[in-house]
Amino acid sequence: MPEFRGTTICAVKKGGKTAIAGDGQVTMGESVVFKNNAVKVRRIYDGKVILGFAGSVSDAFSLSERFEGMLNKFSGNLMRSAVELAELWRTDRARKLEAMMIVADKDQLLVISGGGEVIEPDGGVCAIGSGGNYALAAARALAKETDYPADEIARKALKIASEICVFTNDHITVESV
Repeated sequence: MPEFRGTTICAVKKGGKTAIAGDGQVTMGESVVFKNNAVKVRRIYDGKVILGFAGSVSDAFSLSERFEGMLNKFSGNLMRSAVELAELWRTDRARKLEAMMIVADKDQLLVISGGGEVIEPDGGVCAIGSGGNYALAAARALAKETDYPADEIARKALKIASEICVFTNDHITVESV
């Protein structure tokens, strides 16, 4: 059975705001666009936290649900929730998931892998997924060389990635905190 994969997510923290942008393409296997307008960026925890996911669709949903459970358990503490989620893998109570997620609240921006890694990105810019490196390069350049706000940088970076990566499209969703 072919695997369904979500693709590119980019996050930018600038000027007191953090934005996460995601494209809408879901790919089945290596050659079929299964869906064009999926939403892979959403608000959780009463709108105080935003997240975007990439990777195997079922694993990405599982990862985001587990994180949301931790967020509820630890009263919205983003870092503690991420570390406690990672602890599940360190104690072998969870199988590794083929997915990654970017999460942010008003203060922090983190990348969480389905293998238990938690990373706070350098420079307030990060990206994941098949078009992640294209989006990351574009976002870093835009953040450094323009006065665009975080949401506009994230959107433009995804648009650039969609022009290069065949697994990324320009149906872009952006959420900000």
